[in-house]
Amino acid sequence: MQITGVLGVLGVASVLLFYIWRISNWLWFKPKKIEQCLRDQGLNGSLYKFIFGDVKDMQQMTNEAQAKPINLSHDISHRVFPFLYKYSVTSGKNFFTWIGPTPVVHVSEPSMVREVFANYRKFQKTRGGNPLRNLLAKGLFFAECDQWVKHRKIINPAFHVQELKHMEASFYVKCSEMIAKWEKLVTRESSCEVDVWPLLSSFSGDVISCTAFGSSFEEGRKIFELQREQAEMMLKIDESVYILGSRSILLGILLDSNYKEIKEHGNNNFGLSIDEIIEECKLFYFAGQDTTGNTLVWTVLLLSQHIDWQTRAREEVLHIFGDRMPDINGLNHLKLLYPVAPVLRRLLHEKAKLGNLTLPAGTIIQLNTLFFHHDKEIWGEDASKFNPERF
Repeated sequence: MQITGVLGVLGVASVLLFYIWRISNWLWFKPKKIEQCLRDQGLNGSLYKFIFGDVKDMQQMTNEAQAKPINLSHDISHRVFPFLYKYSVTSGKNFFTWIGPTPVVHVSEPSMVREVFANYRKFQKTRGGNPLRNLLAKGLFFAECDQWVKHRKIINPAFHVQELKHMEASFYVKCSEMIAKWEKLVTRESSCEVDVWPLLSSFSGDVISCTAFGSSFEEGRKIFELQREQAEMMLKIDESVYILGSRSILLGILLDSNYKEIKEHGNNNFGLSIDEIIEECKLFYFAGQDTTGNTLVWTVLLLSQHIDWQTRAREEVLHIFGDRMPDINGLNHLKLLYPVAPVLRRLLHEKAKLGNLTLPAGTIIQLNTLFFHHDKEIWGEDASKFNPERF
C-alpha cells in the first residue's frame, strides 16, 4: 500500500510538472526563443514581457493619445497606433511586437507586402487569435482557401452590377432624406453645429437594411445595437426607399445562388449551410454599416479641411451627373478615391519564409497600410500631405 501511494504521488507530481513545463514554455521559454531567433535575423522589436507582451503598453499609449485633442491633420498614424508608430520610427520598416505570447511581425517593404498578398495559402487571414470574435461575425471576409472560393462564388451574384442598379433609387432617396434633415437645421441667416457621425451611421444602416433585407433602420436598429455592443466588448477584450420586387434583394439573391449551386452539383456540401448564410448576413450588416459610416465621417472631415479638394470633388460630381440622379455607370467615372483600411493581418499556420526572414508557425504578419500611405521613401517628402491622387 505504501509503494502504491508513493507511485500515485509520483504520478500526480509528474503530470503536474508536465503541465507546469508546458505552460512555462508557452508563456516564457518559447516566446523568448522566438524573440532571439528574430533578432538573429536582423529584425528589431520590443522585448517580450511575461504573459501580456505589449498589450498593456499599447493600451496605455493609446489611452494617452486619445485623451489629447486631435490635430486637424491628415497624418494620424501617431494617434491611431502610437505604440506601433514609435517602433516604426526607431526600428525601421520591418519590426516585431507581441500580443501576449504571440509574435507580430510588422512588414512595410513593398516587395514583402506583395509576397504576402500573392500567397493566400501560406499567409492566411486572422482575427488576432481571439475565438470570441467569432460571435461578432465570420463569413467571407474571414474565409480561407477553398472555403473562400466557395463563399465568394455563391455570394458574388448579389454584388453584380445589374443587381446594384436596382438599389440606385434607394441610395438616392435615403441620401436625400438625410440632406433634407441637415437643411432644416441650417438657414442663410444662421448656422449651427451638427454631429454628423450618428446621422451618417444611421444613414448607412438604413440603406443596408432597406436594399439588402427589405426593412428599415428602425426595424434593424436592435441588430445594429447588439452588434455594436459586441464590437465594443471585443475591443475591451483586446485591451484587457422601396422598389417593387427589390425587397430583401441581397438575401433573396444569396439564397437563390446557394440553391442553384446545390442543385447543380446534387449535393448540399457544395452550398452554404443556414449558419453560414446567417454569418454572411451578420458580416454584411456589421462590416457594411460600420465601415461605410466611418468612411463617410472621415470624408466629410477631410473635405471640410481641404477646400480645394472639396471644390474638385463637387465639380467632378456635377460634371458627371449634373442635376440627374447618380447611377452606377457614372460612379465608375469618379476618380477621387481614398483607401481606408489601416491594417491587414495574416497568420502563419506553419513555418515559412517571407523575404529573407524565416518565421515560425503561429506568427502574425501585420501590414500597416496606414504607414505605407505616409512613407516618404515611397511617396516623397510631401507624403504627409493630403493628396488622394497618389492612389
